[in-house]
Amino acid sequence: MPELTTKTSVQRRRIVLMRHGSVTYFDAAGKPVLPEQVPLNAEGRDQADAAGRSFAAEGVIFDKVIVSGLPRTVETAARVLAAAGLAHAVETWPELQEIRGGRLADIPPDQLRAAFTGVFSGSVGEDTRFLGGESVGELLDRVHPAIARLRADPDWDCALLVLHGGVNCAILSLAMTGQRMFLGGLAQAPGCINAIDVGANQGDWVVRYVNYAPPAPLQARVRSTTMEDLIQQYKKTK
Repeated sequence: MPELTTKTSVQRRRIVLMRHGSVTYFDAAGKPVLPEQVPLNAEGRDQADAAGRSFAAEGVIFDKVIVSGLPRTVETAARVLAAAGLAHAVETWPELQEIRGGRLADIPPDQLRAAFTGVFSGSVGEDTRFLGGESVGELLDRVHPAIARLRADPDWDCALLVLHGGVNCAILSLAMTGQRMFLGGLAQAPGCINAIDVGANQGDWVVRYVNYAPPAPLQARVRSTTMEDLIQQYKKTK
């Protein structure tokens, strides 16, 4: 009996999807820092450097690099590329900025927890708003076309996207389900790395790994979510 061989003509490209490194949203006096301006903190810089070293160790080379334009993504990408020993032009796609919150001061105390964590809990309805601001549906309206545009561009094989927790959830939810939905329970640790392979068919998604977070990829001591931590920080300022 002749030996059976398996051959495939499928050629997929890779999207390496990162969340920016850790930031500090409240200053030493407890005053909120504008999300549009906040830089990486020391831990965030270490996370970005560790991610870059991981890419270097595996010989990963990017031929397209995209950030949202917010300083925390720009700084993370710069440090990743430097640590990986790579030089590459970075593109800014503002439509991939994080889901936008409203004014914290306008949220009644008894609604704070839902406002902070509601978007990042289970399968979330499109009318759910983040901190009284942008809705999940509005986020999807700008993220999904951007990803379709990226996939329509033939001039890359491995793309690095340095974005945000909510935006990454929107992209991963599409990749995992093939549908317009938002899985808010997909944890995205600061500085984490996800890998998604995409084929020529728009329905061809292969999720390789999710939430790999150097320099401590097992996240052994982490039990809370980012938003649960943030609401505790915010309550301390009240």
